[in-house]
Parts: sequence; C-alpha cells; structure tokens
Amino acid sequence: MKQFLYKSIFLKKFLALSTLFFIQSFIWAQEKLDVNISVDDKSNNWYAQPWVWVAAGAVFIIIIVGLLRGRGSKE
Repeated sequence: MKQFLYKSIFLKKFLALSTLFFIQSFIWAQEKLDVNISVDDKSNNWYAQPWVWVAAGAVFIIIIVGLLRGRGSKE
C-alpha cells in the first residue's frame, strides 16, 4: 500500500511538472510574437458600410415575422 501511494504521489508530481513546463513554453512562444498591423482608413470593407447592416436587419426581421406567422393552428 505504501509503495502504491508513493507511485501515485510521484505520478501526480510528474504530471503537474510536465503541465507547467508545457504552459511555460507556450507563454515564451507568445512573448516572441511580433505582429505589425497597419490600418488603412480608406479600406473598402463591405461589412463596414451602414447600408449592409440595415439590409441585414430588414432581412432578419422578415425571416422572424415569417417564422412566427407560420406557427398558427390550421383547422
């Protein structure tokens, strides 16, 4: 029983140490990441246009109304 308990404690310590090692290696990898993002004010993204959001909202409302009207009981 004592030997089993010793192996269990050893296994727990080993797993904890290996987990901490892998977490630390991921943290070091993220620290060396260099990202340079240049933002262009004249970008022509379709989702940045207000009319797209208005049109999407209108389509969404039409779909919701259509789904709710179809739930009525038919006799």
